[in-house]
Amino acid sequence: MPQITIRDAHINYEVLGDKGPWVALSPGGRRPLEGVKHLAERVAAAGYRVLIHDRRNCGASDLVLEGTPSTPSEYEIWAEDLYALLQHFKATPAFVGGGSSGCRMSLLLALRHPEAVRGLLLWRVTGGEFAARRLANQYYLQYIDAAKKGGMAAVCDTEHFRDRIKARPENRQRLMGMDEQRFIRSFKTWADGFLMDAGKPVIGATAAQLQSVKVPTLIVPGNDKTHARNNGENAHALMQGSELYVLFAEHQDVDIVPPQDWEVKDDELAGVFADFMKRAMAKAA
Repeated sequence: MPQITIRDAHINYEVLGDKGPWVALSPGGRRPLEGVKHLAERVAAAGYRVLIHDRRNCGASDLVLEGTPSTPSEYEIWAEDLYALLQHFKATPAFVGGGSSGCRMSLLLALRHPEAVRGLLLWRVTGGEFAARRLANQYYLQYIDAAKKGGMAAVCDTEHFRDRIKARPENRQRLMGMDEQRFIRSFKTWADGFLMDAGKPVIGATAAQLQSVKVPTLIVPGNDKTHARNNGENAHALMQGSELYVLFAEHQDVDIVPPQDWEVKDDELAGVFADFMKRAMAKAA
Protein backbone atom coordinates (compact mmCIF):
# COMPACT_ATOMS: atom_id res chain seq x y z
CA MET A 1 0.00 0.00 0.00
CA PRO A 2 1.42 3.47 -0.84
CA GLN A 3 2.85 5.77 1.80
CA ILE A 4 3.71 9.45 1.80
CA THR A 5 5.52 11.76 4.21
CA ILE A 6 3.05 14.32 5.54
CA ARG A 7 4.29 16.87 8.07
CA ASP A 8 7.24 14.66 9.08
CA ALA A 9 5.17 11.50 9.47
CA HIS A 10 4.89 8.52 7.14
CA ILE A 11 1.20 8.16 6.32
CA ASN A 12 -0.29 4.98 4.87
CA TYR A 13 -3.08 5.70 2.37
CA GLU A 14 -5.17 4.41 -0.53
CA VAL A 15 -7.23 6.10 -3.26
CA LEU A 16 -10.30 4.24 -4.53
CA GLY A 17 -11.78 5.24 -7.88
CA ASP A 18 -10.05 7.13 -10.66
CA LYS A 19 -12.53 9.88 -11.54
CA GLY A 20 -15.19 12.08 -10.08
CA PRO A 21 -15.30 14.51 -7.14
CA TRP A 22 -12.93 13.85 -4.25
CA VAL A 23 -14.14 12.39 -0.97
CA ALA A 24 -12.07 11.63 2.15
CA LEU A 25 -13.47 9.11 4.66
CA SER A 26 -12.05 8.03 8.02
CA PRO A 27 -13.07 5.33 10.51
CA GLY A 28 -13.74 5.74 14.19
CA GLY A 29 -11.52 4.95 17.16
CA ARG A 30 -7.92 4.30 16.22
CA ARG A 31 -8.99 1.82 13.57
CA PRO A 32 -6.88 1.45 10.42
CA LEU A 33 -8.16 2.45 7.00
CA GLU A 34 -9.60 -1.04 6.52
CA GLY A 35 -12.29 0.02 8.99
CA VAL A 36 -13.83 2.28 6.36
CA LYS A 37 -12.60 0.64 3.13
CA HIS A 38 -15.78 -1.33 2.37
CA LEU A 39 -17.86 1.85 2.68
CA ALA A 40 -15.30 3.78 0.61
CA GLU A 41 -15.47 1.17 -2.15
CA ARG A 42 -19.24 1.61 -2.33
CA VAL A 43 -18.92 5.40 -2.52
CA ALA A 44 -16.22 5.12 -5.21
CA ALA A 45 -18.50 2.84 -7.25
CA ALA A 46 -21.05 5.68 -7.29
CA GLY A 47 -18.60 7.85 -9.25
CA TYR A 48 -16.25 9.41 -6.68
CA ARG A 49 -12.53 9.31 -5.92
CA VAL A 50 -12.22 8.33 -2.29
CA LEU A 51 -9.13 8.92 -0.17
CA ILE A 52 -8.70 6.75 2.93
CA HIS A 53 -5.65 6.75 5.18
CA ASP A 54 -4.17 5.56 8.45
CA ARG A 55 -3.99 8.61 10.68
CA ARG A 56 -0.71 9.03 12.51
CA ASN A 57 -0.67 6.77 15.58
CA CYS A 58 -3.05 4.41 13.78
CA GLY A 59 -2.69 1.49 11.39
CA ALA A 60 0.64 1.31 9.55
CA SER A 61 1.44 5.04 9.83
CA ASP A 62 4.10 6.55 12.07
CA LEU A 63 3.74 7.03 15.80
CA VAL A 64 4.20 10.72 16.66
CA LEU A 65 2.93 11.17 20.18
CA GLU A 66 3.17 14.90 20.77
CA GLY A 67 1.15 17.93 19.85
CA THR A 68 2.09 21.57 19.32
CA PRO A 69 0.61 24.81 20.68
CA SER A 70 -1.31 25.24 17.40
CA THR A 71 -2.62 21.66 17.45
CA PRO A 72 -3.16 20.76 21.13
CA SER A 73 -5.53 17.85 20.51
CA GLU A 74 -4.77 14.70 18.56
CA TYR A 75 -7.76 15.14 16.28
CA GLU A 76 -6.55 18.65 15.39
CA ILE A 77 -3.24 17.10 14.37
CA TRP A 78 -5.13 14.55 12.30
CA ALA A 79 -7.11 17.37 10.67
CA GLU A 80 -3.91 19.17 9.66
CA ASP A 81 -2.47 15.94 8.28
CA LEU A 82 -5.58 15.32 6.19
CA TYR A 83 -5.49 18.90 4.92
CA ALA A 84 -1.89 18.41 3.78
CA LEU A 85 -2.77 15.06 2.21
CA LEU A 86 -5.66 16.59 0.27
CA GLN A 87 -3.41 19.43 -0.84
CA HIS A 88 -0.88 16.91 -2.12
CA PHE A 89 -3.50 15.31 -4.36
CA LYS A 90 -4.90 18.71 -5.39
CA ALA A 91 -8.17 17.30 -4.09
CA THR A 92 -9.65 20.39 -2.45
CA PRO A 93 -12.39 21.25 -1.98
CA ALA A 94 -13.46 17.74 -1.06
CA PHE A 95 -16.35 16.10 0.71
CA VAL A 96 -14.87 15.02 4.06
CA GLY A 97 -16.39 12.63 6.53
CA GLY A 98 -15.87 10.08 9.22
CA GLY A 99 -17.37 8.18 12.10
CA SER A 100 -16.70 8.99 15.76
CA SER A 101 -13.02 10.07 15.91
CA GLY A 102 -13.12 10.45 12.13
CA CYS A 103 -16.14 12.70 12.61
CA ARG A 104 -14.21 14.91 15.06
CA MET A 105 -11.30 15.15 12.63
CA SER A 106 -13.57 16.05 9.70
CA LEU A 107 -15.38 18.73 11.67
CA LEU A 108 -12.10 20.24 12.85
CA LEU A 109 -10.83 20.31 9.27
CA ALA A 110 -13.92 22.28 8.20
CA LEU A 111 -13.43 24.72 11.08
CA ARG A 112 -9.69 25.21 10.47
CA HIS A 113 -9.74 25.11 6.65
CA PRO A 114 -13.27 25.84 5.42
CA GLU A 115 -12.04 26.53 1.89
CA ALA A 116 -10.81 22.91 1.63
CA VAL A 117 -14.20 21.34 2.40
CA ARG A 118 -17.07 21.03 -0.09
CA GLY A 119 -19.32 19.21 2.36
CA LEU A 120 -19.32 17.12 5.53
CA LEU A 121 -20.46 13.52 6.07
CA LEU A 122 -20.60 12.97 9.84
CA TRP A 123 -21.71 9.76 11.51
CA ARG A 124 -21.64 8.44 15.08
CA VAL A 125 -21.19 11.91 16.59
CA THR A 126 -19.66 11.89 20.08
CA GLY A 127 -20.55 14.21 22.94
CA GLY A 128 -21.32 14.42 26.63
CA GLU A 129 -19.60 13.49 29.86
CA PHE A 130 -19.90 9.71 29.47
CA ALA A 131 -18.22 9.73 26.06
CA ALA A 132 -15.53 12.20 27.16
CA ARG A 133 -14.54 10.15 30.20
CA ARG A 134 -14.70 6.81 28.41
CA LEU A 135 -12.67 7.97 25.42
CA ALA A 136 -10.11 9.87 27.49
CA ASN A 137 -9.36 6.61 29.30
CA GLN A 138 -9.47 4.49 26.16
CA TYR A 139 -7.14 6.72 24.17
CA TYR A 140 -4.80 8.14 26.81
CA LEU A 141 -5.19 7.46 30.53
CA GLN A 142 -4.66 3.68 30.34
CA TYR A 143 -1.33 4.27 28.56
CA ILE A 144 -0.26 6.82 31.16
CA ASP A 145 -0.88 4.13 33.79
CA ALA A 146 1.19 1.65 31.78
CA ALA A 147 4.08 4.12 31.46
CA LYS A 148 4.04 4.87 35.20
CA LYS A 149 4.11 1.17 36.06
CA GLY A 150 6.59 -0.14 33.51
CA GLY A 151 8.00 2.68 31.42
CA MET A 152 7.91 2.75 27.64
CA ALA A 153 8.47 -1.00 27.42
CA ALA A 154 5.10 -1.47 29.12
CA VAL A 155 3.50 0.97 26.66
CA CYS A 156 4.93 -1.07 23.78
CA ASP A 157 3.34 -4.17 25.28
CA THR A 158 -0.21 -2.77 25.34
CA GLU A 159 -2.54 -4.17 22.70
CA HIS A 160 -2.85 -0.98 20.65
CA PHE A 161 0.86 -0.19 20.49
CA ARG A 162 1.80 -3.83 20.04
CA ASP A 163 -0.39 -3.82 16.93
CA ARG A 164 1.16 -0.54 15.72
CA ILE A 165 4.62 -2.05 16.06
CA LYS A 166 3.53 -5.16 14.19
CA ALA A 167 2.13 -3.01 11.38
CA ARG A 168 5.22 -0.78 11.29
CA PRO A 169 8.22 -2.29 13.17
CA GLU A 170 10.18 0.98 13.36
CA ASN A 171 7.45 2.30 15.65
CA ARG A 172 9.01 0.35 18.51
CA GLN A 173 12.21 2.37 18.23
CA ARG A 174 10.19 5.57 18.19
CA LEU A 175 8.37 4.56 21.38
CA MET A 176 11.43 3.29 23.22
CA GLY A 177 13.33 6.44 22.29
CA MET A 178 10.69 8.67 23.86
CA ASP A 179 11.23 9.98 27.38
CA GLU A 180 8.67 8.44 29.70
CA GLN A 181 7.76 11.72 31.40
CA ARG A 182 7.45 13.48 28.05
CA PHE A 183 5.07 10.75 26.90
CA ILE A 184 2.98 11.10 30.06
CA ARG A 185 2.79 14.90 29.69
CA SER A 186 1.71 14.60 26.07
CA PHE A 187 -1.01 12.05 26.77
CA LYS A 188 -2.23 14.00 29.80
CA THR A 189 -2.65 17.10 27.63
CA TRP A 190 -4.69 15.13 25.11
CA ALA A 191 -6.77 13.47 27.84
CA ASP A 192 -7.46 16.81 29.54
CA GLY A 193 -8.68 18.18 26.22
CA PHE A 194 -11.23 15.39 25.98
CA LEU A 195 -12.44 15.91 29.51
CA MET A 196 -12.77 19.68 29.04
CA ASP A 197 -15.02 19.06 26.02
CA ALA A 198 -17.58 17.13 28.08
CA GLY A 199 -19.86 20.16 28.32
CA LYS A 200 -19.81 21.04 24.62
CA PRO A 201 -22.59 20.00 22.23
CA VAL A 202 -20.12 17.61 20.59
CA ILE A 203 -16.57 16.72 21.53
CA GLY A 204 -14.26 19.04 19.65
CA ALA A 205 -16.59 21.96 18.89
CA THR A 206 -18.58 24.64 20.71
CA ALA A 207 -22.08 25.70 19.77
CA ALA A 208 -20.69 28.84 18.13
CA GLN A 209 -18.24 26.79 16.07
CA LEU A 210 -20.99 24.44 14.89
CA GLN A 211 -23.13 27.43 13.94
CA SER A 212 -20.22 28.85 11.93
CA VAL A 213 -20.04 25.85 9.56
CA LYS A 214 -21.57 26.86 6.26
CA VAL A 215 -20.84 23.88 4.01
CA PRO A 216 -23.55 21.27 3.26
CA THR A 217 -23.55 18.75 6.09
CA LEU A 218 -25.15 15.34 6.48
CA ILE A 219 -25.36 13.98 10.02
CA VAL A 220 -26.05 10.32 10.84
CA PRO A 221 -26.52 9.99 14.64
CA GLY A 222 -25.13 7.07 16.60
CA ASN A 223 -27.09 4.60 18.69
CA ASP A 224 -25.13 3.93 21.90
CA LYS A 225 -23.98 5.74 25.05
CA THR A 226 -20.70 6.91 23.49
CA HIS A 227 -22.44 8.09 20.31
CA ALA A 228 -25.83 9.05 21.71
CA ARG A 229 -28.50 9.97 19.20
CA ASN A 230 -29.02 13.38 20.81
CA ASN A 231 -25.40 14.32 20.00
CA GLY A 232 -26.16 14.14 16.31
CA GLU A 233 -29.52 15.83 16.78
CA ASN A 234 -27.90 18.68 18.74
CA ALA A 235 -25.32 19.18 16.00
CA HIS A 236 -28.08 19.16 13.37
CA ALA A 237 -30.02 21.82 15.27
CA LEU A 238 -26.96 24.08 15.46
CA MET A 239 -25.61 23.59 11.93
CA GLN A 240 -27.82 25.66 9.65
CA GLY A 241 -29.06 23.79 6.61
CA SER A 242 -27.67 20.44 7.74
CA GLU A 243 -29.55 17.22 7.05
CA LEU A 244 -30.25 14.40 9.51
CA TYR A 245 -30.47 10.77 8.48
CA VAL A 246 -31.30 8.15 11.12
CA LEU A 247 -29.68 4.85 10.17
CA PHE A 248 -30.66 3.00 13.38
CA ALA A 249 -33.96 4.00 14.95
CA GLU A 250 -33.35 2.04 18.16
CA HIS A 251 -30.92 3.40 20.74
CA GLN A 252 -29.00 0.69 22.63
CA ASP A 253 -28.15 1.08 26.31
CA VAL A 254 -24.56 -0.10 25.86
CA ASP A 255 -21.22 1.70 26.08
CA ILE A 256 -20.59 1.20 22.37
CA VAL A 257 -22.21 -0.70 19.51
CA PRO A 258 -19.48 -2.70 17.68
CA PRO A 259 -18.37 -1.13 14.36
CA GLN A 260 -19.31 -4.39 12.63
CA ASP A 261 -22.98 -3.70 13.42
CA TRP A 262 -22.70 -0.49 11.43
CA GLU A 263 -20.74 -2.03 8.57
CA VAL A 264 -23.71 -4.20 7.57
CA LYS A 265 -25.37 -0.91 6.61
CA ASP A 266 -22.51 0.21 4.33
CA ASP A 267 -24.56 -0.14 1.15
CA GLU A 268 -27.37 2.01 2.54
CA LEU A 269 -24.97 4.57 3.97
CA ALA A 270 -23.00 4.82 0.72
CA GLY A 271 -26.24 5.42 -1.17
CA VAL A 272 -27.28 8.14 1.28
CA PHE A 273 -23.86 9.80 0.95
CA ALA A 274 -23.89 9.65 -2.85
CA ASP A 275 -27.38 11.15 -3.03
CA PHE A 276 -26.49 13.92 -0.59
CA MET A 277 -23.27 14.83 -2.44
CA LYS A 278 -25.05 14.84 -5.81
CA ARG A 279 -27.70 17.22 -4.47
CA ALA A 280 -25.09 19.43 -2.76
CA MET A 281 -23.11 19.80 -5.99
CA ALA A 282 -26.24 20.51 -8.02
CA LYS A 283 -27.28 23.24 -5.58
CA ALA A 284 -23.80 24.78 -5.63
CA ALA A 285 -23.81 24.80 -9.43
